[in-house]
Amino acid sequence: MAVRIRLSRKGTNQKPFDRIVVTDSESPRDGRYLEVIGYYNPKKGRASATVKKERLLYWLSKGAKPSATVRSIMKEVQAGSSK
Repeated sequence: MAVRIRLSRKGTNQKPFDRIVVTDSESPRDGRYLEVIGYYNPKKGRASATVKKERLLYWLSKGAKPSATVRSIMKEVQAGSSK
């Protein structure tokens, strides 16, 4: 089983938000997941994200691969925390 860290879409048409989830790579986008490790809100003025860093590091150490979008969100979160 290949494990991925990716976004799962939630919300309504005009108020979307995403969960950052750990899931099997073969699951559908909004299908079953192993764990929710954060949230991403693309509409809130400037996009905002919250991530449970200890759980993120845990899953990365177990071999989970982040999607390209999650990788860029992680870079933004890390850059925002260092300021």
